[in-house]
Amino acid sequence: MAEVLVLVDHDNGEVRKTSAEMLNIARRLGTPSAVFIGSNVQEAADVLARYGAEKIYVVADPAVTGALVAPQAEALAQIAGQANPAAVIIASSSAGKEIAGRLAVKINAGLITDAVDVQAVDGAAQTTQSVFAGSYTVQASATTPTTIITVKPNSAGIEMAQAAGTQVPVDVTLSDVATAAKITKSEPRQSTGRPELTEAPIVVSGGRGTGGDFSPVEAFADSLGAAVGASRAAVDAGWYPHTSQVGQTGKQVSPQLYVAAGISGAIQHRAGMQTSKTIIAVNKDEEAPIFELVDFGVVGDLFQVLPQATEAIQARRG
Repeated sequence: MAEVLVLVDHDNGEVRKTSAEMLNIARRLGTPSAVFIGSNVQEAADVLARYGAEKIYVVADPAVTGALVAPQAEALAQIAGQANPAAVIIASSSAGKEIAGRLAVKINAGLITDAVDVQAVDGAAQTTQSVFAGSYTVQASATTPTTIITVKPNSAGIEMAQAAGTQVPVDVTLSDVATAAKITKSEPRQSTGRPELTEAPIVVSGGRGTGGDFSPVEAFADSLGAAVGASRAAVDAGWYPHTSQVGQTGKQVSPQLYVAAGISGAIQHRAGMQTSKTIIAVNKDEEAPIFELVDFGVVGDLFQVLPQATEAIQARRG
């Protein structure tokens, strides 16, 4: 079977859940191999092998991690030149999609972004996407020997499949152009104690209906162990950080459960969350567009509904 490369999403060696999901998808298409860029690979190697990585290509050159995404695309292109993979799978984030686009140009490969499902059909990778702000669902395949696919987090389950996890050190040659933009300073994001928005299995978002008071949204999210999101209206009003915006111009999420509180459901917001598996809305306006999309809807004041729901969940938990 042909190799399928998975770019490992990690934080200083700590493998994120999305990488296990991508390896699960890779097993559908061929023999999974991980590409680890950075240091502390030993911490990650056991995890990657446990989720099916037969090989782990290790790029430890600090010049790759010390610049922006261009060197990562060059490193992936050189590895792809050696492995001749059937597909390259990358988690769908702003950085991931930029790496994928650059890689596609370098190796002349077909590119499919924001897939919510990937299956092997007649020996090729067939993807499912939600397009045009969630108005249509399409299936697509590339006609090139290698397909580059970015996949939204939470699009696949996590299944253990112990593999060899053989480490293969890779020396890469980087162009001057790729290393021209260097990272001069970085600061870790302040921890909220909640899951990362794009990776969380449950997301609770607040909108204009909060009036700027996100306390019931946060309390309800904490009772579920969920991430907190916000609509563009709430973010533009300065009620919540831009990093929490869900929508076409914010982050795109695809959790198992999405709760929209005080959000009308404009197309801009729907584009960022419409692929969620189950959607619940709480809104005072029974004619709000969000109710056209939901699996369950509650017509009511979020300041009354959410505290009652939070209290009920906490009571059931103990």
